[in-house]
Amino acid sequence: MGTLKVKGKAVESDPYIALGLDDSGKWVPGAPRVLSLLSSVLERSIQRNGKLLDGSKKKDVITIFHGSKTPALSIRRYTKRIFKYSKCSNSCFVVALIYIDRFLQRMNAYLTSLNVHRLLITSVMVAAKFMDDRCYNNAHYAKVGGVSTEEMNGLEMKFLFSLDFRLHVTTGVFKKYCLKIEREGHVDYQTNQQIQGYWLGGRPKNDETKRGPRTACHRGRAL
Repeated sequence: MGTLKVKGKAVESDPYIALGLDDSGKWVPGAPRVLSLLSSVLERSIQRNGKLLDGSKKKDVITIFHGSKTPALSIRRYTKRIFKYSKCSNSCFVVALIYIDRFLQRMNAYLTSLNVHRLLITSVMVAAKFMDDRCYNNAHYAKVGGVSTEEMNGLEMKFLFSLDFRLHVTTGVFKKYCLKIEREGHVDYQTNQQIQGYWLGGRPKNDETKRGPRTACHRGRAL
């Protein structure tokens, strides 16, 4: 569990409560805190990666998730739009972040302003299909994300095959990411503080995704 300081004293905090997550598995109206914190985490990651790529002269791995230019809609507004029209459970946004991290690690790629929007809409859709009992189809998510249905289908397939259809998320990993979002998305978090291999490419030392193969059908519950 994380800790919060109240009048100078450190107290244990529940990451689910801190992020405004609901354990019912259903969509809850009213933007949960996880949306703003997640947006901050993504924005800061993009800033760090931009400086890293520019400073080291490294070249990013180009995938079908890359656009030719940065979309006009900000990450924050895009995240709120997805939440409003997808009506997926709040936990899907945490799971989506886990999937994005796994994808970038497997592709040895970086999160940038050119790929974050497509990665976000795809990961949330995949998380909703895996987590929730009911969810919208690809055509609906395509309209929400601002892409064609054909492109949405292609993004989903590329995403799933890149993850080897390994969508299971343990309770421990879920809690770890909740704490990361709560800590790193906070307004006073130091932007130059090193994040432990977060979105910097390369396979993690302990890959929790190493499991048996899954079928092409990715419906079910992760937690």
